[in-house]
Formats: sequence, structure tokens, C-alpha cells
Amino acid sequence: MAPYSGSMLLLRYVLRRILLMIPTLVAISIVTFIIIQLPPGDFLSSQIEELRAQGEGLQGEKIAYLRELYGLDKPMWLQYLSWAWGLLHGDLGYSFEYDRPVSEVIGDRIFLTFVISFATVLFTWAVSFPIGVYSATHKYSWGDHGLTLLGFLGLATPNFLLALVLLYLGNVWFGTSIGGLVDPEYLDQPMSWGKFLSVLEHLWVPVLVIGTSGTAGMIRRLRANLLDELQKPYVVTARAKGLPRGRALVKYPLRMALNPFIADIGNLLPEFISGSALVAVVLSLPTTGPVLVRALQTQDMYLAGSFLMLESFLVVIGVLVSDLLLAWLDPRIRFGRGGGR
Repeated sequence: MAPYSGSMLLLRYVLRRILLMIPTLVAISIVTFIIIQLPPGDFLSSQIEELRAQGEGLQGEKIAYLRELYGLDKPMWLQYLSWAWGLLHGDLGYSFEYDRPVSEVIGDRIFLTFVISFATVLFTWAVSFPIGVYSATHKYSWGDHGLTLLGFLGLATPNFLLALVLLYLGNVWFGTSIGGLVDPEYLDQPMSWGKFLSVLEHLWVPVLVIGTSGTAGMIRRLRANLLDELQKPYVVTARAKGLPRGRALVKYPLRMALNPFIADIGNLLPEFISGSALVAVVLSLPTTGPVLVRALQTQDMYLAGSFLMLESFLVVIGVLVSDLLLAWLDPRIRFGRGGGR
């Protein structure tokens, strides 16, 4: 009976969280659409200003026709309903800037963004985990001080600045540019095995740049959590009963200190869509980040809104997944009778 009750409790909790996702996403979509519309003018106004800056212009009849064609002459609430209805049917809208459906604009870039983000996550976890454990178990040693200094440098150095430094060093020392993600012959080409291998060859630069600050932050959090757990009475009791130090570390305090890795899932999933936009611009990466920046600059509301909604959806899903994993990993986390934590 007890396992059945536990399963039912978990099921109620998951269903409750899924139902709460619906009003949350609706509220986010409304706020997102309003914020995108807040700046004066619209996409067409931005385009007209760019044409005037180039010495060109559009006649009033042409402007009215384009405004009606793009649906910009409709009230904001009607534009929102049209966009939201399309989202419910899997239609992300139409990009004014690229004159293509949003799904086509971001489709080619999402895969490369996912590859970079996933590789960055693996890099962050693979580097931060052993360093964080070493720093906590060798507190105040020379190794701990040296790794702490590197961690603070990683946190204090902006990713885009590190990208600029690597670009400069690559140009000065090797006489080549380390920007981009593929060789020139694969630009604007469909994905193939050769292009994929080219991506892997160039992948280390964006992974190193984007993962530096995240790795440094994760090291600090893991070290702090593990140091806190090592002071708990249950660790002292385990050692007093003769449990080997390594086994006592892995079986109890290390498991409790893994919470930051699990809780970080909610922040990692939206990175699969947005990527690090500023770093992508500096390194000329063909990811979704520069497209999002351009959409916000030109007030391409459907493209920008669809990006932000995809990220919001992944945040909600990521938080749900991390909460469930934390409840499974950490025995101190329990579900209440109402399904809440």
C-alpha cells in the first residue's frame, strides 16, 4: 500500500505542476508580447528609418499597404490573439525581417545551438565536479587557494571579453581567425558528415568561452555545499564507526552536495535555444542568439516572441524536471499531502 500511495502522491504532484504550467505560460506570453510592443513604432517603422538613413523612402500608400499586409494596422490584443492561436497549432508566426516563417529561420540554427550548449554543459560538469570535490576535501591547501583564484578569475571575466582575447591571440600567434563554427566551404550548406566533423573541430573555442564562467560558479557552489555537509554530525558518526573516508564521502555528503547540478537544469534548457547571444556575435557563430538579438533590434515581434516563448517553455519544463530529480536524489525533500514540496 505504501508504494502505491507514494506513486499516487508523485502523480498528483506532477499533474498539479503541469496544470500550473498552463496559466504560467499564458501570463508569460502576454507579458512577452506587451514588452516587445512597448518601444515606439514597429517593425515597419524601423525599416522606414533604415531606408531614410540610406537616402531612400516609401510613399504613404506603400506604407499603408505593407502595414495592412503584415497585420500591423490591427489592435495589439488582436495581434496577440492571432499569434497565440498560431502557437497552439504549432505555427510560430512569420518573420518580417527574414521574410520567411519563423520555423524556417531558426530551424537550421537550433541544431548547432544545441550542440554547443550540450557540449558546454558536459564541459562544465566534467571540470567543476572533480575540482569542487578536491577544493572541499583539501580546504585551505595550496591547491585549494590556486583553484579558488582561477575560479574567481573565471567569474570576473565576461565571456565576450574572453572571446575577444582568444580572437586576438589566434590572429597574432597563429595568423588565423578562430571565429565561426565551420570551415568556409561548409557555410550555408546543409548538414552533412563533413560539416559535422568541421563543427567538432571548431567546437572547443565556444565551449571554452561560454563554459568558463559557469564552470567557475559551479565549482564555488559545489565546494561550499560539500564543506557544509562535511561538518554535519552524520559524517562524523560514519567516520567514528569505521567507514572509510572515500566511501563516507561518496555515499552521504557528496550526494547531498549534488543539488546545484540538478537544480541547474532549469537554467540549462533555455540555453539550448538562446545560446550565449553576445559571444555568438563576437565569434560569428551561426546559432540562434544573433537572430534573437536582431529580432529585438528590428522589433520583429513574432520572431522575438516565439524565441522567448520557447525559452519560457523550456524553463518551466526544466524546473519541473529538476524538482522531480531533487526529490528523488535528496531524501530531505519530501512531497506534502497536497502535492507540494
